Amino acid sequence: MANTTFSGPVRSENGFQDISINATTGAVTVDATFGATTSVTNLTTTNLVFTDQNHPTTAAINATATATAAEVATGYITSTSAAATTITLPTGTALGAAISAVRGTVLELYVDNTAGASTVTMAVATNGVLSSAAVDTAGSFGDLTIAAGATGLGRFTIMFSSATAYVFTRTA
Repeated sequence: MANTTFSGPVRSENGFQDISINATTGAVTVDATFGATTSVTNLTTTNLVFTDQNHPTTAAINATATATAAEVATGYITSTSAAATTITLPTGTALGAAISAVRGTVLELYVDNTAGASTVTMAVATNGVLSSAAVDTAGSFGDLTIAAGATGLGRFTIMFSSATAYVFTRTA
């Protein structure tokens, strides 16, 4: 079949499938299905960015500690501490290695303190710096504390300036 180029939107009521056909056997393999539930099974392209807001894996940090790169890489940290807690992010080198960061990589980090009884404070480590917005606007972008209770949610953006260094900003 020939390639077709469209200048407007392509629409389907039943989704789309990307397939490959085995040259020897003729067997058809569905590589990706795009529809109400999108799935990708045979991905060979690199440098793609996926945003997963579901966070099937979370990390719990309930006392003052340095978060591991794996904990931060989940994108969602919970705290239920009754005492004030400081969570220090891992070094830029450790976090960058854990998520295969390159210059321009962005990681959203959610900190959930809704079940906590005291404030959580975020801190950066070696090769982590606060953005200029965080430094200049301490009451919003620079607010590194997450209240306990119903309003105890914070979203932070970690932007890598290299594979081993990041800039940290509160975004919500």
